[in-house]
Order: sequence, then structure tokens, then C-alpha cells
Amino acid sequence: MALIAPRATAGLPADEARNLARSLQDSNDITVFVDGTVHRLPNEARDAVVDLLARLSRGETVTVSSVEEMLTTSQAAELAGISHTYLRNMTDRGEIPVEYRGTHRRIRQAAIMAWLQTQKKKQAAEADNASEENKATP
Repeated sequence: MALIAPRATAGLPADEARNLARSLQDSNDITVFVDGTVHRLPNEARDAVVDLLARLSRGETVTVSSVEEMLTTSQAAELAGISHTYLRNMTDRGEIPVEYRGTHRRIRQAAIMAWLQTQKKKQAAEADNASEENKATP
């Protein structure tokens, strides 16, 4: 769900892809040079860069985009994989914080991501409870 124009890069030619794949093999250290200055990437950024490079090394076309932090309810619902109406109802109940820009609701991406994490934890707990109940039943 890109809100800022994405940039697509075609896959690398086969020989360049092989060279890149060889360089990435068993490599966990990604160092970036910007204007001659060395920058060691934090783990999250390193993982994203390694993923990007690995995809290019397989000859895949890669699209890079960014997502704005404040989302419309439609964008937030799409990100969460739920309906726009269900999301609006959750904001009305205060389950997901919302900010208003005039009469328009805006939701922080971090709030949606936190809600998704909570849902995953609930599902895992329910699955654990169900398996324990199945074990208890002879």
C-alpha cells in the first residue's frame, strides 16, 4: 500500500545477479558508504537491504516504496486486512486511537501495527487453549 510513488527496478542481468548472490552468500555485514563516509546499518535496515539485494540477485524486479505514518481509515483498513466499516467502529469504541483533520479521521500506522500484533497474540493464546482442551478431552 504505497502512498508515495514507488520506484521499480528491473531484475539484474544474469551475470551481475550471480556475482551479487555470491557476495551475499553467508554475509551478514552490510556497510553503506555515503559521500565517502561509512555507515553501519542497524539490524532492521540491514535486513531490508539484504532482502532487496537477495531479490535482485535472483533476477527479480523489485519495487521500493514508503508508507506515510498517518493513514486514512481506508488505508488503515487495507493494511489491517479488515473492512473500512469495522475499523471505523473500532475507532468509535476507542479500540484504535484516531486523530481528526477537520472531519476526516487519520490513524497512525504504528497504531494499526500494534493492533495487528495484539490480534496475533490473541490468536496464538486461543490456539494454545484449544490444544490444551483437546489434550484434556479423552
